[in-house]
Amino acid sequence: MKNRFKYLLAVPLIAVVSLTSCEKDDPDIPNEEELITTLIYTLTPDGGGTAIEFRFTDLDGDGGDAPIISNGTLAANTTYSGAVTLLNEAETPAENITEEVEEEDEEHQLFFTIISANATVAYADADADGNPVGLATTVTTTGASTGTLTITLRHEPNKDGANVSSGDITNAGGETDIEVTFDVTVQ
Repeated sequence: MKNRFKYLLAVPLIAVVSLTSCEKDDPDIPNEEELITTLIYTLTPDGGGTAIEFRFTDLDGDGGDAPIISNGTLAANTTYSGAVTLLNEAETPAENITEEVEEEDEEHQLFFTIISANATVAYADADADGNPVGLATTVTTTGASTGTLTITLRHEPNKDGANVSSGDITNAGGETDIEVTFDVTVQ
């Protein structure tokens, strides 16, 4: 009887130990987004001239002090080479997030949405699969105008989605890492 009692106690104990040992110790941690405090879009006129810099800085992150935004004025009928720089300036020294986007280019895409300004943006770089990334662009202006330029960085977009490769964010999906809207003047 004594052995049978030990057996009855041992079965539930073994079951509890077995079940708890199969549980995950650590929860799944999704991709941890990097903090992007600064986005700089530098446009250099083809053939030389002074570069125009659109700059967004928000060192204290969402919900704190208002970000600092520097807008730009572009020359009409001009083509520019564009370069995006992404930084985390909350770190010392500043962390260059652009390097991470370059290394994980198949998982990222920048989108450029222009409203009312007479300018177009074309991709000048691609990932290993031939899909656009957007760290390098070409901007072409026409007549004088004013409007806005919204730059959005998406993490894990559907690069095969309808019109995504041409820069249409509508079917991109993914998660927005940063989105900034600049005022643009073409004169």
